[in-house]
Amino acid sequence: MEFSGKEDIDAPIAEVFHALCDFENMERQALRRGAEVQRMGDAAHPENGLAWDVAFQFRGKDRKLNVALTTYEPVTMMAVTGTGSGVDGNLEVELLALSPQRTRMVVKLALSPKTLSGRLMVQSLKLAKTRLVRGFERRVSEFARQTEARLSGTV
Repeated sequence: MEFSGKEDIDAPIAEVFHALCDFENMERQALRRGAEVQRMGDAAHPENGLAWDVAFQFRGKDRKLNVALTTYEPVTMMAVTGTGSGVDGNLEVELLALSPQRTRMVVKLALSPKTLSGRLMVQSLKLAKTRLVRGFERRVSEFARQTEARLSGTV
């Protein structure tokens, strides 16, 4: 199952990438949503490798997820993979400079089941795909607008 979204951000590509790599902020957001997050590695030097152990509830069940930063190409691309609860996931974020002050962000998420329970979970997600796609696109757009506002200094 795959999701994708793209947004244009009124900010230079280097600043957008820097905001994208604010791992501590993303960890705080996950904590606010009720997840437990434990980082392994130094967020100041992500090129040396970063990983997280995440525990959360989804559909009434406790889930555990191991997430690792797999690709880190400063200014252009970042990818993380996650494994856990019978499902593997891959999230890629690619940045493209449209002009010196405008950046296109392309986000792709792929989920693949690895166990029978994972297949059941992905199948149930497919039944609600339209709603999930809208939610995914909304979150990508929200992240882009928040990043744009933060970088322009209005927030």
